[in-house]
Amino acid sequence: MVERIKELRERYPRWGKNKLAVLLRREGIEISASTVGRVINRLKEKGLLVEPVNVTMAKRARKRRRKPRYAIRKPKGYKIQGPGDLVEVDTLQVILIPNEIRYQFSARDVVARFDGLRAYKSQSSVKAAHFLQYLQKKFPFKIKAIQIDGGSEFKKHFEQECEKREIMLFELPPSSPKLNGHVERANRTHREEFYEVEEIDLSLEEHNRQLEEWEYVYNHIRPHQALDYLTPNEYYQLWLKNQKSECH
Repeated sequence: MVERIKELRERYPRWGKNKLAVLLRREGIEISASTVGRVINRLKEKGLLVEPVNVTMAKRARKRRRKPRYAIRKPKGYKIQGPGDLVEVDTLQVILIPNEIRYQFSARDVVARFDGLRAYKSQSSVKAAHFLQYLQKKFPFKIKAIQIDGGSEFKKHFEQECEKREIMLFELPPSSPKLNGHVERANRTHREEFYEVEEIDLSLEEHNRQLEEWEYVYNHIRPHQALDYLTPNEYYQLWLKNQKSECH
């Protein structure tokens, strides 16, 4: 019986214990599927039954299947009504001198035009997750949703950080950077009004200190044409005041 099970399994390596039990019963061997399964496992443990490589690899691939990604496409009915409802995030490559490249993570709230900026020496999901932690401290309002492109830096650790903080994460369709137009415009402004004007220090720590100063200027001093020449902070404070008035 054991020998016959071995022969059938080697002939039909993708057939499970239930199918093999049916074949055996056709031959007059009365046996349960669970017994066939135990025999197969014992044969494997003793090295007497070796499955084809492609079958083994297929099983391993199934085991490696990951859970569905946290990032999704932005729902068509998603409403953007106030600050924090949608923050666009992107990266900007900055070459300070030959062989000295920095990666600036930029975030812009699409309603208040509030920006967050941080520079790193590498562009990874770990750095992106750190940037999200930074944004949570710097933005004066709760971030409800973030929109990103399909860059690898916005996967793994960044997704985990968004999920942990219960922030919705929307990923753009391929080749559609215009859908992240607010942060794309922000990167252009930061390049023209900061990097092309300031002498950026080669120390990463000092670079980020300079960025924080510029970030403050941008959010609290620089008039914004799209906000009727209010600063992002002035716009947010006015929005808060209006919200309180509506509640009363």
